[in-house]
Amino acid sequence: MPKGKKAKGKKVALAPVVVKNQEAKKVVNPLFEKRPKNFGIRQDIQPQRDLTCFVKWPCYIRLQRQRAILYKWLKVPPAINQFTQLAHKYRPETKQEKKQRLLARAEKKAAGKGDVPTKRPHSGVNTVTTLVDNKKAQLVVIANDMDPIELVVCLPAPCRKMGVPYYIIKGKAGLGPLVHRKTCTTAAFTQVNSEDKGALAKLVEAIRTNYNDRYDEICCHWVQNLWLALPSWKRQRLKNSPLNWDKSTLLHFCT
Repeated sequence: MPKGKKAKGKKVALAPVVVKNQEAKKVVNPLFEKRPKNFGIRQDIQPQRDLTCFVKWPCYIRLQRQRAILYKWLKVPPAINQFTQLAHKYRPETKQEKKQRLLARAEKKAAGKGDVPTKRPHSGVNTVTTLVDNKKAQLVVIANDMDPIELVVCLPAPCRKMGVPYYIIKGKAGLGPLVHRKTCTTAAFTQVNSEDKGALAKLVEAIRTNYNDRYDEICCHWVQNLWLALPSWKRQRLKNSPLNWDKSTLLHFCT
């Protein structure tokens, strides 16, 4: 290109003028001042949140949770495993299971098929007593900490008369989860699955030996109270004393 001549370039069209839309200004009331909250230390009150992860649980809850984790991840010896073999397979149905069962039952009934009753334990003093009187119960479980005890104290007698094996366990709280309750005083098994009949027969045999066959011996066994456990000279001193002995004084003489 010879010197002195400028290259002709293409002219670029000018950009169109953009008309800016004027935004409507928000009217702010000068009487109200915006004060955003500050959730720093010693500032505004913290909002409500789930504090479960910050809760310091009691020692017994932490121990039972740790124990449950150990039972899941470690091999449990047979001596300890026998205490975890519970009758959870015979627990009563939940609401969801009941809904499914009723739906399946309605479908079978519409198809003309027979209905098979579910095998689950029965609970309650009146229900268990009725099953024992009708000889329908195969095994009766009674809790020892019933209050008042008069509700279940007469239950072993009809069990022995009708030949129904019974046994007494410690704690109605341990029997409660079997029937989806917090506590349960009595429970009775009327039917079990075919694969569990052998285990039930062995359990019934051991229970009959320890409870039903020893009924007369158990009924004749008395437990000495605090008064009979005192020496004769202490009992004589308490009888001759003109004072009204309270519980603390009596315990003082026992030591």
